[in-house]
Amino acid sequence: MELVIGRVAKSHGIKGEIVVEVRTDDPDDRFAVGTVLCGRKPRSNAAPASYTVDAVREHSGRLLLRLNGIDDKTTADQIRGTLFIVESTDLPPSDDPDEFYDHELEGLTVVLTDGSAVGTVREVLHSAAGELLSIRPNAKFGGDTRAEILVPFVAAIVTSVSLADKTIEIDPPEGLLDPE
Repeated sequence: MELVIGRVAKSHGIKGEIVVEVRTDDPDDRFAVGTVLCGRKPRSNAAPASYTVDAVREHSGRLLLRLNGIDDKTTADQIRGTLFIVESTDLPPSDDPDEFYDHELEGLTVVLTDGSAVGTVREVLHSAAGELLSIRPNAKFGGDTRAEILVPFVAAIVTSVSLADKTIEIDPPEGLLDPE
């Protein structure tokens, strides 16, 4: 399974730098000088391309990269939208039993502490306030009438995660699961 670690947002300046939207918890390692990135255009059947990081810096809260062979604005503009990816099998296992990769949580069944099913995790959203589980609710909790239920991924609400059982148990505060 491919995991996106970043996306080329746009070019920066005239010397080929690119602005990268970071989608990894470890940008210092993933985008270090000398790292070879695997990149592909969204919805493309073309083989991924390899890009070597020549320089990296932060500028105004953004990550700027210079890639080998991308030396001017025109060439940088051509890779706009490129997704930098890694294979999930290439990721090291987490040493912390309370830390999970997003792809490990996606597809898990969410249940209440009494065992009743709430729905399925569609994706993990990362916001300034923290992580949220985007849950596709089953019929009891709104089914098709709502696109999603957002549940903060915090210990006070998420009481357990079992990758073996493919379940996430939650104890939501009153009103969290109520339809709008």
